[in-house]
Amino acid sequence: MQLTQINLFPIKSLGGISLQEAVVERRGLQYDRRWMLVDDTGRFVSQREIPEMALLRTAIAPPFLEVYHKDDPSDVVRIPLTIQATDYPKIMVEVWSDRCAARLLDEAIHQWFSRVLKQLVRLVYMPDTTNRRADGRYAPYGQVVSFADGFPYLIIGETTLADLNSRLETPVPMNRFRPNLVFSGGEPYEEDNWSDFTIGDIPFRGVKPCGRCVMITVNQESADKAQEPLRTLSAYRKNGNKVLFGQNVIWLGNEPAVIRVGDIIRPDRNPPPGS
Repeated sequence: MQLTQINLFPIKSLGGISLQEAVVERRGLQYDRRWMLVDDTGRFVSQREIPEMALLRTAIAPPFLEVYHKDDPSDVVRIPLTIQATDYPKIMVEVWSDRCAARLLDEAIHQWFSRVLKQLVRLVYMPDTTNRRADGRYAPYGQVVSFADGFPYLIIGETTLADLNSRLETPVPMNRFRPNLVFSGGEPYEEDNWSDFTIGDIPFRGVKPCGRCVMITVNQESADKAQEPLRTLSAYRKNGNKVLFGQNVIWLGNEPAVIRVGDIIRPDRNPPPGS
């Protein structure tokens, strides 16, 4: 099995960036979901409420993160990649049931997003001093996460998507599921059962299959919503009240490392007891 895609999503629920290599950190890929749009109460907003967010594209152009609407790439907002947290006011924000500290960016940035999305929103940043804990029922104590829904990484196999598409009248692309990591080879859904595995020589651990929601029904190129693929997945991938697709993952290393497209993936078929 081989790593075929690395996808970075700097701002939660906006368009992603396809990379050939990326830096792996404890709370996710470097820059992944370190920014987030919130409403006037500090609660996160996403494509669930504002499908148009899918059409906002992101690009890393040091020293900035650039954002633009896919239909008007000349209208760009530039956000500093390196942020000194003390330069911005502190705000408490909500991501699902979590409440954590973030930094509120400039008013001009808020105005750009509000204008383009036609809804009042503000952009916040997660500094290194914020330690939002991953779900302790599945992740080791002390594991932190960015503004991602619950865990630092999401991995999906190409054969898993191919199996789903064989059941759909109209196939869907991988970007519906917004994985950080995609691999070739293996059996459909085999990532469901992974515990410890390596990408190259970098250690990871699968901790929990990913429960999916209506966001996977948003077309990432048009922002249109439909019933698929959630309806089909619900017919054969339901576990209790959860529809599962992909595996949530944590990194087991200590020092930031680099993964690259083409790296070999090796699951531990016989993990040690109690791992």
